[in-house]
Amino acid sequence: MRKHIFNAGPCKLSDRTLENTSKAILEFNNSGQSIFEVSHRGKDFQAVMDNTVELMKEVLNIPENYSVLFLGGGASLQFCMIPYNFMKKKAFYLDTGTWSTKAIAEAKLWGETVVVTSKDKDFTYIPKDFKVPSDVDYVHITTNNTIRGTEIFEDWSFDAPLIADMSSDILSRPVDFSKYVMVYGGAQKNMGPAGATFVIINNDYLSKVVDRPIPAMLKYSTHIDGGSMYNTPPVINVFAIRETLLWVKESGGLVAMNKLADDRAKMLYGAIDSSKMFKSPVVKEDRSRMNIVFVFEDKYKELEAEFIAFAGSKNCVGLKGHRSVGGFRASTYNACTMDDVKALVSVMKEFEEKHA
Repeated sequence: MRKHIFNAGPCKLSDRTLENTSKAILEFNNSGQSIFEVSHRGKDFQAVMDNTVELMKEVLNIPENYSVLFLGGGASLQFCMIPYNFMKKKAFYLDTGTWSTKAIAEAKLWGETVVVTSKDKDFTYIPKDFKVPSDVDYVHITTNNTIRGTEIFEDWSFDAPLIADMSSDILSRPVDFSKYVMVYGGAQKNMGPAGATFVIINNDYLSKVVDRPIPAMLKYSTHIDGGSMYNTPPVINVFAIRETLLWVKESGGLVAMNKLADDRAKMLYGAIDSSKMFKSPVVKEDRSRMNIVFVFEDKYKELEAEFIAFAGSKNCVGLKGHRSVGGFRASTYNACTMDDVKALVSVMKEFEEKHA
């Protein structure tokens, strides 16, 4: 029986992605070889890479003058690569949680960071109405915060170039990429299995690369010129990402994904807000649709482990909050169905009836 999966990443993937990737592992494209075994420079896999890039541009409506890359190292490597390539003296970072904090730590190795943060209230809101200095090299934001459960729902504009970590909300809504010089993220949320990193970068922005020695592997131009094959790419991951993109396209595209995200969030937050036992610590207007964080009212906190076990007995898994914050977290990415959410709501209500 397929469980109701709420893992934060790696996470639930579409049935199509799982089925077709499984078949390719046994035999890829009638080649008598597994996709684990084919040459990444052979024509069969080159077709997969080309098609995946084409689908990224089509499904996400990426402008023509942008390149799409699939790299290794996770979003965490991008925390380093971005300032290494683009930070001359100073950059602006919006600090909204664990991952943006890590990105800031890396950026400080190359220069001054101007930071606006929501740490004062445990990252339970998105700062707004802040000013960005006119002399920064770029602005960096994290659009969805997987651990604290906040999300930016609009495409902001600044006078400085805008770079966004969209690891956990890519493919969940239409995005105006013309407002960003670069968008990046780990693929293991809405896109595919862990092990691939996507980068969407405006080719014109490469003219802003800082004049200093940069190792070849850490240059964006290296990977653009090499078509994401300067070194061996994450082959199976790219294949799975392609299957996910095809599934999104066939399911109605980003408009459909956006509506589904709204519907899931409305149902689950509705159950949390109407509960006597559970509550959301996040400011209502900034509540993430991808990572729904909730906790017990104080008098029920000793029941956390019991609730996780009870949910597991009802086939709802992946609900334990991040180790740094505790509580609970339901990650409701694109492949999460309304039936999954209904099952979780039912578990919450049943548990509350027993204990509240």
